[in-house]
Amino acid sequence: MSDQPHLGFGTRLAYGFGAVAQGAKSNGFNYLLLFFYSQVVGLPAQWVSFAILIALVFDAVSDPLVGYFSDNLRSPWGRRHPFMYASALPVSLAYYFLWAPPEWSQEALLAYFLVLAIFIRTTITLYDIPSTALVAELTDDYVERSRIVGYRYFFAWWGGLTMAVLAYLVFLPEAKGGLLYTEGWRHYGLSASIIMFISIMVSSLGTHRHIPYLKAPSAQPNDEGFSVRRTARELRETLGNPSFLVLFAAALFSAVAAGVSTTLSIYFTRHMWGFTTEQIGYLQFPYFFSALVALWLAPKVTQALGKKPAAISITAVAVALAPALFILRMLGLLPVNGTEALFWIVLTHGGIEVALIITSSILVGAMIADVVEDSEVHTGRRSEGTFFAANTFAQKAVNGLGVLVAGQLLAWVEFPTGAALGSVSEETIFGLATFYIPVEWGLYGFAIVMLALYRISRAGHEANLSTLRARRSSVSDGQIGEHTGASS
Repeated sequence: MSDQPHLGFGTRLAYGFGAVAQGAKSNGFNYLLLFFYSQVVGLPAQWVSFAILIALVFDAVSDPLVGYFSDNLRSPWGRRHPFMYASALPVSLAYYFLWAPPEWSQEALLAYFLVLAIFIRTTITLYDIPSTALVAELTDDYVERSRIVGYRYFFAWWGGLTMAVLAYLVFLPEAKGGLLYTEGWRHYGLSASIIMFISIMVSSLGTHRHIPYLKAPSAQPNDEGFSVRRTARELRETLGNPSFLVLFAAALFSAVAAGVSTTLSIYFTRHMWGFTTEQIGYLQFPYFFSALVALWLAPKVTQALGKKPAAISITAVAVALAPALFILRMLGLLPVNGTEALFWIVLTHGGIEVALIITSSILVGAMIADVVEDSEVHTGRRSEGTFFAANTFAQKAVNGLGVLVAGQLLAWVEFPTGAALGSVSEETIFGLATFYIPVEWGLYGFAIVMLALYRISRAGHEANLSTLRARRSSVSDGQIGEHTGASS
């Protein structure tokens, strides 16, 4: 296999554009699905939430399996692309039918929903894990990896945000019933499914020409077949890499913190700042720009500081900045609710905070890519899919824990249910913020400590690449010698 050619803008664009599919799916599952099936379709909310949890469990289990098998697949189209192509049509069709349910009994609809939710999560995993793993194969350059991971996060955010804007402003007009307009949800599902199909195919086709340069799976001794025992041993060896373990732990703490923050954000936006639904919708627009800033910033700080120092610094700034407005409000240093100045302050603060969070996520993703060569030095195996799948698993597995923590905080301050705008006392809101701030700082603090234990610097990465080049050269020379001896 020859060295990987230089990545042009077209390849970066195609690779990144593939994340639109995951962004569109995640936006629907995380923000809209529970509401649609409980409020529009009419299933009990507890049924829907439990079905979503079951689908999430299936998804978390399938991630590492897909990662492992895509690491070890042998095919004319390499290790990743067969999975990517195979997922495009099934996941797109299933996503449309998820938003166009039949008129069945509640029990039958629950089964319909559960089967489709599991199927969609599994088939999008067939695409997303192998596709994400390509970052460590498309290039081994230290800075370039931050750049192409940046494209990935940029398009993931834009995909999700675009579908959210289309849903609220185009498909569900208030004049036709708003969020209860059934036909609008069908149009939403159809548009999302088409966008997901295009995203997957553009990314797969756009990176297809690189297949001859991608890494091949390591040869098994004596061409032994599949073995559960060997597979378990290899997974333990691979995931036991010290640098990956600390990134895995950092992902766990960050996911819990993100779950708390996401769950409580609507409470603060609605009741601390007193924003209307329309104003909350407008607050989403700066996030498009945030993703663009992160795309530009990540490779810059990688070049200037290195990934580990940059990730620690940017995460620390984001964590310190996140509750700043809550503290200023409790100190009486912000404009009062209902003023235009307050809206613009909150909008600007949110845009900056999200830009820093996306940048931090890009850097951590690029750090995981660098673990691949570090692991290969010690195990002799390329395990991109396994590493990225395990990181995704960590975030999915504990996401619900963050929601649970948020629920406990709401219970401790006795936050009222069904509270109308302006009806929650300042004491309750301030009490919630008083609990929330140390919880977030503590969780993200642990994540930063874990990042500090990461061992792979730029010099260490270059040393790993040198070791692997020398090893491949030695193997190649040995093969040439064997062939020469045979012919003589």
